[in-house]
Amino acid sequence: MGVFSTKFKAARCPVVTAVVVAGGAGTRFRGDKLFAPLVGMPVLAHTLLAFERSPMVTEIVVAARSDMLAEAGNLCREYGIEKARLIVPGGETRLLSSYAGVMAASSDSGVIAIHDGARPLVTDKIIEDTIWAAYRHSAAVPAIPVRDTIKKAAEHIVLETPDRSSLYAVQTPQCFQADLIRAALADAQKHAPEVTDDCMAVERVGGQIWLTEGSEENIKITTPLDLALAELILQRREA
Repeated sequence: MGVFSTKFKAARCPVVTAVVVAGGAGTRFRGDKLFAPLVGMPVLAHTLLAFERSPMVTEIVVAARSDMLAEAGNLCREYGIEKARLIVPGGETRLLSSYAGVMAASSDSGVIAIHDGARPLVTDKIIEDTIWAAYRHSAAVPAIPVRDTIKKAAEHIVLETPDRSSLYAVQTPQCFQADLIRAALADAQKHAPEVTDDCMAVERVGGQIWLTEGSEENIKITTPLDLALAELILQRREA
């Protein structure tokens, strides 16, 4: 079998919690990117609706900045996000926000999918494939092969050129069996606060990550240019 998963068949899928991390400051965007308009709706609304529509997802937990809890709640009501069970305060880092969301998931969750609130173009196929892979392999993340040549450098001096055939750019949702990600994030926040990626936390405790097929369209809104690109992608999808 190749590095990418296929859709797994199983008798039933466990309870699945989608943790949407919406705590970023948006400094590179020069504004609140999560509430920026994208084809008539805020970016965060597109993201939440993707998980609302997914038949794989049982509930949604939003980990938001403390100053946007009310706004996030209003958005859920306005756009009919009925699966949103809780909106919890996120932390000052991605690690702490993920931890807050994961610990708020239902105790009977079997799989937890952690997704960037600023990735509004995730498809149902990516969500479904990655959840099934986590159900079977404990941990999974969508990824795309790196096309550009990558240089490792220090102080503007190139140190080496890694073989790009083994390099992948990972996306979200990053999906895990619930007990594994709870333990990994709890350990990371105590012993490795520098962790910036949920998969990194699992790797630290010896977990293996299965790659599923991502998409070049599953972009993260970081700059105004990303927002313009997202609009073009959505317009093409609706054409």
